[in-house]
Order: sequence, then C-alpha cells, then structure tokens
Amino acid sequence: MMSCTLDLYTDYLLSSTGPTTATGLSRLLDGALSHDHVTRWLSQATYGSAEVWRQAKPLIRQAEARRLADEFAVLIVDDSVLEKAHTDANELICTHWDHSQQRYVKGLNFVSLLYQVSKLAVPIAVELVRKTVPVYHPKTQKTSYQSPFSKNEYLQQMLRVAQQQVAYRYLLADSWYASAENMCLVRALGHHFIFALESSRTVALSEADRAQGRFQAVQSLVFPDTQPLRVYLRSVQQTVLVTRQVFTNQDGSQGILYLVSSDTDLDQAQLTTIYQRRWKVEEYHKSLKQNASMGKAPTKTLATQATHFVAAVLAYTKLEVLKLKCGIGHFRLKAQLYTVGLKAIYHQLGQLRA
Repeated sequence: MMSCTLDLYTDYLLSSTGPTTATGLSRLLDGALSHDHVTRWLSQATYGSAEVWRQAKPLIRQAEARRLADEFAVLIVDDSVLEKAHTDANELICTHWDHSQQRYVKGLNFVSLLYQVSKLAVPIAVELVRKTVPVYHPKTQKTSYQSPFSKNEYLQQMLRVAQQQVAYRYLLADSWYASAENMCLVRALGHHFIFALESSRTVALSEADRAQGRFQAVQSLVFPDTQPLRVYLRSVQQTVLVTRQVFTNQDGSQGILYLVSSDTDLDQAQLTTIYQRRWKVEEYHKSLKQNASMGKAPTKTLATQATHFVAAVLAYTKLEVLKLKCGIGHFRLKAQLYTVGLKAIYHQLGQLRA
C-alpha cells in the first residue's frame, strides 16, 4: 500500500499546478484515499537515495544497452536550495549558503548526483542537508547549528555507492566541489574529473616548482593559443590540465571560467564541450522545483517535508520517462497537461451553465 500511495502521490505532483495537500489528493481520487491516510503516509514513509536509485536503474540500464560506441556517461554533482522563507525553521528548513546566489537563504538544502548520457539525465542519489550539531559562539553568546557532514563528504559517500551501480567516464562539478580530496577520490575510483576552478587557486608549472613551493594563481597563467596547460596542484600527485574559457554574459559583459581536468589527453574543445554537460543539473533543479511541485506542499514536520522532497525527485524521474517516450521536454509536457486540464474545466463550466 505504501508503494501504491507513492505512485499516486508522485502522479499528483506532476498533475498539480497549485498547492499539493493531502486533502487535494484525496479529492482528486474521489475519496479512494482518505486525507488521513495520505497524512500518515507522509509522516511514516522513510524514502531516500535507495528509492531514487531503484527508480532510475531501469532507465540507466536501457541507456547503457542502447548507447552508441562514441557515447559515454558522466556524473554531475551539485546542490541547490529550495527557498522556504515563511515555513517554520527546523533542522531541514534553516539558513543555508546558496553559492548560486552568493548569499544566505532560508530553505531546504539538498545535494544530488545526476547520471547523464545522450538524452537521459536522472538523479541516482540525493541527500538532504540537516543541521543538527549545536555550535556555541562565545562572542555573541548564541547557538547556531551546522550539519555533521559537509557537502563534499556527502559527495564522497555518493561516489563510493555509485561505484557499484553505474559506469561513467567523468565527474563534473562547479568550483565548490573542486577540493584535492575529491579529485584524489575520483582518480582512485578509476574515473576522471572536470571541475570549475576558482581564479585564486594556485598551481605550479613543474614538479620542481611544486617541490620548492613556487605556486601562482590560475588567473596569472598565460595560455598559449587558448590550449590547456599541464600544471601541478598542491595535494594532487598527477599532473592536471587547466584551461581558460572566455564567454559573454547576457548583459554584454565578459566572464572567465577556469576548468581543471585529470584527463591530460583532452584538447580545449573537448574539455569545454564535456563540461557543458554540467548544465543538465541546472535543468534538473529548475524542473524539480517548477514541474514536480517540490516547493508546493505546505508540510510542517521534518518527516512530511523529507517524504515530499523525495517524492518530488521521483516525480522528476517519471517526467524524464515521459520525455524520452514522447520526445518533448519537461516544460512542454507540463504545459500540455495543463492545457488538457484547462479544457476539461472549460467544458465542465459549459455543462454547469446548460
């Protein structure tokens, strides 16, 4: 019955264009599930990454079987914050640093590991960041809370599990995850990485320079003919490639992105093209929030908030199945569902007037 309720609830999240509540689902099903049943299920269910992997696994195995010879899979890690400014604070809904906005926001913070190959992009693991460890600040005489694990530690745990689940060539991530520890773990697991790099990160141009502590900031490097440079990082044994990509923002200003890769056989075009696949995780975050009703449940307890979150992730995967089947994107699929519903309402309104 629990799995049946989950299936109904995730369909409800995809169907809804407004708030998603236990009462709303009960009414949608003409009372086949009571409001109390849905509420109990939200409070008692314990879903997590295992359920996310269970739903993604058949899609990934199909993609592996159909993959062309020149195609390869990548894993993409990123975190995001679902803002919940008006929800009561707890260990999930609290103040988090949102590096995409460069500011602190109140909401729910989560880390996702996304599998991407060809047209498929599905999460295989998710972790909610819970701030449960009290930290006393003598200067202010106040207590704040922090997570017992860093986002990088969540990633490392996910990668060790993913090693038994999927084959992939690269891990892609922004500069938040470009620690030497993460780089060494990816290489130890037999994969390559391509990470964004902060302009202030320092590198050595030779082994001798590294041994003598002669490092310089990435932003000071001179790149010959826009090709990557082989350099050395402080705590990474092997040589890496560093490259600079200049791009134009929407306002006409220019931006610079530095990339680092453990695959020293790549040229500039290959390196930047592969890293562009990281954008899939941004599309995932956007669809999760706008198409899977992630932020539309007025849940108030830790248990119901966590269950709803995982259900929204599973609803996203359902939408990915429909995308592959119908050949159209998430937002267009959602728009078509909305149009069907709108036509039904319009038709019903005409019958009521008759």
